[in-house]
Amino acid sequence: MNIKEHDCVVLTKNLPKENLEAGDVGTVVHIHRAGLAFEVEFVTLAGRTVAVVTVEASDVRPIGKRDISHVRELQTA
Repeated sequence: MNIKEHDCVVLTKNLPKENLEAGDVGTVVHIHRAGLAFEVEFVTLAGRTVAVVTVEASDVRPIGKRDISHVRELQTA
């Protein structure tokens, strides 16, 4: 997996503490341990930051050529 800073990635598992779900799209803002983990920022479509989280490489995947955007309303805690 060749993910670089500023790449968009897809979350592959739910992160309930962060109010994030598998399929949410975020932007890599930092690479940890030579790509073993990533700091990813997740924002609403209006540009409000929802969370900045550090995830293992297995918790995200690159955007695919056949991926399509889908919207869900963020649930408040």
